[in-house]
Amino acid sequence: LEKPDKQEVSDNVKVVVRCRPLNQKEVLMGFKQSVVVDEIRGTVTVNKLENPQEPPKTFTFDTVFGPDSKQLDVYNLTARPIIESVLEGYNGTIFAYGQTGTGKTFTMEGVRAVPELRGIIPNSFAHIFGHIAKAEGDKRSVNIHSVPDVAGWLYNPATWCLITVCDLIRFLVTVSYLEIYNEEVRNLLGKDQNQRLEVKERPDVGVYIKDLPGYVVYNADDMDRFMTLGNKNRSVGATNMNEHSSRSHAIFTITIECSEKGVDGNQVMRMGKLHLVDLAGSERQGKTGATGQRLKEATKINLSLSTLGT
Repeated sequence: LEKPDKQEVSDNVKVVVRCRPLNQKEVLMGFKQSVVVDEIRGTVTVNKLENPQEPPKTFTFDTVFGPDSKQLDVYNLTARPIIESVLEGYNGTIFAYGQTGTGKTFTMEGVRAVPELRGIIPNSFAHIFGHIAKAEGDKRSVNIHSVPDVAGWLYNPATWCLITVCDLIRFLVTVSYLEIYNEEVRNLLGKDQNQRLEVKERPDVGVYIKDLPGYVVYNADDMDRFMTLGNKNRSVGATNMNEHSSRSHAIFTITIECSEKGVDGNQVMRMGKLHLVDLAGSERQGKTGATGQRLKEATKINLSLSTLGT
């Protein structure tokens, strides 16, 4: 989780660990849970079950969640502060990192059809447009003017009321969705899925993707439709560790522009960007049974993920 620019440098990046429960396959194979999570202390202890004599190793993080953690709890304690800051005009990034099958896509996306299983991304959609609806409703000025009936035709009394509604704040929300697959970038929302995009850099805007369009959205359902369309175009494949393994990194970017009337009557503009990232799995290639194209994908995935530690 990347904290927005307004935070102190030491708080810019927070590391949150979520440990998933054993899956059905692991239970049938007789596996045991080797990780102990202390959510109060923020620690994760790893026990060597195959070698009980070896002392356990304990690691401390900003926040930890155990196998029984709920999707909404994860969202409220980790993503919600980032979303609130983006709505105030700051930039933020949330990404999931870990081996294939550790629950990255479930944490980020979840099950949209089941409210309590929705992940960070759909909860972010609802949060953003819930905030916008409230802000535009709260900051709508209603002025009542007393207007003289100079023509004398408005029955009596000699005045009538003119009510005007003035929007003091307006929002524009756009989204883009890109994939990094085998070190190549493409627009997951484009008609031509064979088109490769270029990464550029300019002094005034920094790093950007040339010709990556933004699409205007008006509600959370619009966002969800774009996300669903992009997911259909993502590169996935079966490995020994995950039947539907993400073989690419996907970045869904939400840009929120806001125009608000200041106390001096002038319009004030602000813009925040939220990058929601689903990273491909990082794992030892021997565990995945990768050969041919899958091996090539794994090599590229691990190459790009290695930059996170630099």
